[in-house]
Amino acid sequence: MPADPEGKPPTVTPVRVFIALCLVAPFVAMLWVSSYAKVDPTFIGIPFFYWYQMLWVLISTALTMIAYKLWQRDQRARKGGGSA
Repeated sequence: MPADPEGKPPTVTPVRVFIALCLVAPFVAMLWVSSYAKVDPTFIGIPFFYWYQMLWVLISTALTMIAYKLWQRDQRARKGGGSA
């Protein structure tokens, strides 16, 4: 996508779309209850319903960190800053 007449980069970029997907994925996973509303398979005696949600706590943390780092890099690039 070309820059606009003022020389600003486009607002929607592939990096920003990926950032949005990283932030939306945990919500979709948790709101789609029928995908994990079951007992089996158990993990160390814990029903799937519970360990799946706890796993998403870790996944959400990782995805949020990735989104934050990408956002920082995107903002530096837009301001003409140097490398990380």
